[in-house]
Amino acid sequence: MIGDMIARIRKEKKISKTDLAKETNINIGHLTHIEKGERNPSHKALKSICKALDIPYQPLMYTYDKELSDDQEFYKAPYHISYNKVLAIDSIHDFIDCPSDFPSSAIAIKILDNAMEPKLPKDVYAFVELNSPLNNRDIGVFEYNGKILIRRFIVRRDKLVLRADNKDVEEISIYENDNFTIIGKILGTNTGIIL
Repeated sequence: MIGDMIARIRKEKKISKTDLAKETNINIGHLTHIEKGERNPSHKALKSICKALDIPYQPLMYTYDKELSDDQEFYKAPYHISYNKVLAIDSIHDFIDCPSDFPSSAIAIKILDNAMEPKLPKDVYAFVELNSPLNNRDIGVFEYNGKILIRRFIVRRDKLVLRADNKDVEEISIYENDNFTIIGKILGTNTGIIL
């Protein structure tokens, strides 16, 4: 997946592969293998690529060892993962212990509503793996038209849907013009629920 992300960013920034190779001192053939997903860049090479693309290193690093499933390729996951933004936290409540069951967790988010009950009740903490592509029915954290939501990710043949487990909360269909970003995948909670 990291190769898909690099190719996407390079094209969005209108940088040729030749120019990127010159700027990073990485062989163009090696860059081609990276973008095709045939090889992963070393950490040093990835830092050099990120510097040349003028983007932060860490958000792309989260995609380093991820491979895309058929569903993720279908909904073009690399186009819904942020590469130039980081999560802004307004306040820090506290640190909580991260269970060894969730080794890829980067943050814990307190559930503030009942949209995902009974699986994610209000006031529990959910552990999140950032910038993780989602599979059908995974629970994720999303930015949707300026709001942060926790919903179940549904891949349909004709569209993507964000669905609450609480039947009283309306599902959201994702359209091409929507501002939609996958922030991460919910792995489980501090109450022992593993998703």
